[in-house]
Amino acid sequence: MNTLRTGNLLKWLEQHFSNQEIILIPLTGDAGFRRYFRFNYNNQSYIAVDAPPKLSNNSAFIEIQAYLHSANVNVPQILAKDSSQGFLCLSDLGNVLLADQLSKENMQKYYSQAIVELEKINFAQQAAMTSLPIYDEKFIATELMIFQQWLLEEHLGIKLSAEETNKLLACFDYLSAAIIEQPKVFMHRDYHSRNIMLLENEPLGIIDFQDAVQGPIIYDLVSLLRDCYVRWPAELLAPLIEEYRLRVQKHFPTENLSQKKWQYWFDLTGLQRHIKASGIFARLHHRDQKSSYLADIPLTLTYIQDVSGQYDKLSFLHELVTKRVMPALDEITL
Repeated sequence: MNTLRTGNLLKWLEQHFSNQEIILIPLTGDAGFRRYFRFNYNNQSYIAVDAPPKLSNNSAFIEIQAYLHSANVNVPQILAKDSSQGFLCLSDLGNVLLADQLSKENMQKYYSQAIVELEKINFAQQAAMTSLPIYDEKFIATELMIFQQWLLEEHLGIKLSAEETNKLLACFDYLSAAIIEQPKVFMHRDYHSRNIMLLENEPLGIIDFQDAVQGPIIYDLVSLLRDCYVRWPAELLAPLIEEYRLRVQKHFPTENLSQKKWQYWFDLTGLQRHIKASGIFARLHHRDQKSSYLADIPLTLTYIQDVSGQYDKLSFLHELVTKRVMPALDEITL
């Protein structure tokens, strides 16, 4: 823990809260460089954020928070900020993650609620998108290469030949084309059950939105339903996938969003996300000393294996993951 920054954060908070003594309780960190603390003042709970300006896009957090709030999405309120130091004080949405409350019996109810919130995020005030980065071919390619650099080479010691690399890149191009052709919306980019809070009376609160981009319409739905941390049977997901297709179709009346096209986009966009995620989980271990995410790699690889096996143009990826990646991962985890 950076004791100097923590001390400065405490000093800043105590000045803001009438010089009252504040006790910070560290919360589990996220995959980035931000640190979170909970504290109480006058019997009210708050969240303090230590987000070093050189490592955190604090201006994006502040801008996107305002957009989502105006779209009637439940997001933390920004009660105080010090941009120069990278300190924020937020309202507290509680500590009940949707991920911890889900079961086969209630998942469709909660995910339907999450889909209602997702429509607000994706479509309200489209003018707000103009300041967001564009999730284009270069952006997608950069994310996909994390898989080869950090999972294959750094974590598993798998070196691809020039021919194999070209085959893998051809698979990546196929995924990218399916993503680029989609209508673009305001995309949360990490919309899953660990970033959704269950509030009192069961409304949902949304967090971790600062990396939003202009991106493909189906990306957030895939993040939600093909979660990197939990897997649901296809028969439970099908009505939810269809529910959002019908909602989206109303926003694009001239676009033929057939079930076949929707499923194709869902599969290939999800595949790109899981390829990226498996590499990021390895990078968090090797570069950032955050090893807990290693436990999530097997599920992402299972998704990759299953979906790539359904598309002939992804046969190299399917064979690579099935015959080399998964056995190598099993070997180092024995």
